[in-house]
Amino acid sequence: MPEPVFSRILLKLSGEVLANKHGFGIDPEKVLYLAREIEPVYKSNVNIGLIIGAGNIFRGMEASAGGMDRVTGDYLGMLATIMNAIALQDALEKIGCETRTLSAINVTQIAEPYIRRRAIRHMEKGRIVIIAGGTGNPFFTTDSAAALRANELGSEILLKGTKVDGVYDKDPYKYIDAKKYNELSYNKVIQDDLRVMDMTAITLCNENNIPIKVFNIKSSGDLIDIISGSNIGTTIGK
Repeated sequence: MPEPVFSRILLKLSGEVLANKHGFGIDPEKVLYLAREIEPVYKSNVNIGLIIGAGNIFRGMEASAGGMDRVTGDYLGMLATIMNAIALQDALEKIGCETRTLSAINVTQIAEPYIRRRAIRHMEKGRIVIIAGGTGNPFFTTDSAAALRANELGSEILLKGTKVDGVYDKDPYKYIDAKKYNELSYNKVIQDDLRVMDMTAITLCNENNIPIKVFNIKSSGDLIDIISGSNIGTTIGK
């Protein structure tokens, strides 16, 4: 295996990649697939921080649009990220990856509280750090949480694994003439409202010069190829 080009990464995964064939819930086979995609990165001694969304279980903004209080909906979404995190931790540990789950919301029976220095120490000891509970505050998405933690933990890149192989000028599932970008600037993403991540996440990465890589986590082997230096997906930077 080629020498990794990164020593510390923050991997953000969409909750939808865990969903069953009906588009919701947690599919054990998909959880195991994700664990096996992460395993070679772990074995290459790259420090891994990992955040997973909750779109397969609960979306606070959609609940708010349906009449639920926005703050209540966001807290339910944070709890759903903890469920996904514990499921992925279980799968990773079953294949031999040492893992710790740290949560911004206190659930001490199943996860440690998120403390920056503790998270860094776990990484230095070679453990995968799964960060759950978002930022611990309503009105912030898991994308924003990923950008925040990437900055806090000194990650060299923020990797966003989705069901699409990069960033397009319009929805590739709806338009056959959608154009894929290999590289983008933060400003282009903001100006064209490309909705790769929310504006808070893009701004945080822009201000602290952390590149973002958007790729298809469902394409087996792409994650370790990116870690090895392959130009896969779309890179967002200065």
